[in-house]
Amino acid sequence: MRQISLDRLRAFAYVVELGSFSAAAARLELTQPAISLQVRELEKHVGVRLIERVGRRAAPTAAGEELLGHARRIDAAVNAALDAMSRHAKGTVGRIRLGTGDTACIYFLPPVLRALRNKFPSLDIVVSTGNTPDILKSIEDNTIDVGLVTLPAPGRMFDIQPVLDDEFVAITSRGAVALPEKVTPADLAKLPVVLYEPGANTRQLIDQWAMRAGVSLKPVMELGSVEAIKELVGAGLGCGIVPALSLPTAGARRRTVVRPLHPRLSRKLAIVMRRDKPLQKGLREVVGAIKEFAGAFEAPAFDKT
Repeated sequence: MRQISLDRLRAFAYVVELGSFSAAAARLELTQPAISLQVRELEKHVGVRLIERVGRRAAPTAAGEELLGHARRIDAAVNAALDAMSRHAKGTVGRIRLGTGDTACIYFLPPVLRALRNKFPSLDIVVSTGNTPDILKSIEDNTIDVGLVTLPAPGRMFDIQPVLDDEFVAITSRGAVALPEKVTPADLAKLPVVLYEPGANTRQLIDQWAMRAGVSLKPVMELGSVEAIKELVGAGLGCGIVPALSLPTAGARRRTVVRPLHPRLSRKLAIVMRRDKPLQKGLREVVGAIKEFAGAFEAPAFDKT
C-alpha cells in the first residue's frame, strides 16, 4: 500500500491555501526550506508536479488542485478520528458492558447509572442480569467488561473488589405469620417460608446458614426473583429471607415486617473483572461510581413492633 505522509499533505495544503511557502512555514512554525522539502518529497512520491509559480504566488497545478480536495477530506477525517479518541480518553463516549444480579440491578444500580449519565451523557452502559456463575463466564469470555456479583467468585483470572456487605433479613406481612424479634433457623423451620430457587449463590448461603444450626429449611415455594418473594409474602403466604438491599426504608413500608436473622447472615457484593482487563477511563468511572454509592449505602432499619 502506497502511504502518503500527513505532514507533507498538510504542508502542501497550506502552501496552496496561503499562496506562499513562507506563509505556510510561518503557520506551521517551520522554516521555509523545510516546507519546500516536504512539498518536493510529496511530488516525488506521487510522481507529478503539484505547485507552480504564477507571478509571485504559489498555485496548484491541475493535479495539485485535485490532490487538494483529497487532502482536505483526509485532514477532516483525521481530525474527526482524533476528536473521537479524545472523547474516549476522557471517558465521555464508549460502551461498558456490566453484568449483575436482579436485586442489585433493581435496587443498587439506578442511582449509579443516573449519576454516570449526568456526568458522561455519551457513555453507553449496557446492563445484563444473571446468576453469578453465568456472569463470571461472560467476564472470562470478555463479553462483559465488569460484574457486580455475589461472592464467592472463584477463578484465578479475576480481580475481585468487595464493595458492599448486604445483610439478609426475615420478612412477613403484617397480620400474617408472627416472627420473633430475632429469627433463627429453628424458627423458620416451623414456618411456611418462601426462598430463592436452588442453584443461586443466595440460596446456597441461606441453606448453609441453616445447616450450621443443624436445620434443613423446607420452603413452600422456591422463586427466582426477590420481587416475587416479596409479593407472595406480602399477600400473606408465609415468610421469606431477602437481602436488606431490596427493602424500602422503615417509613416507606406498609405491609411488611422486617426482622434480623440470628446468627447474622450477609452476602458480599463485589466488583469482578479480568485481571488483564485494560482499565480505560469509562470503565474506571463506572467502577468508581459503584464504589462511591456502596460506601454511602445504609441498610433499612428493622421493625420494633
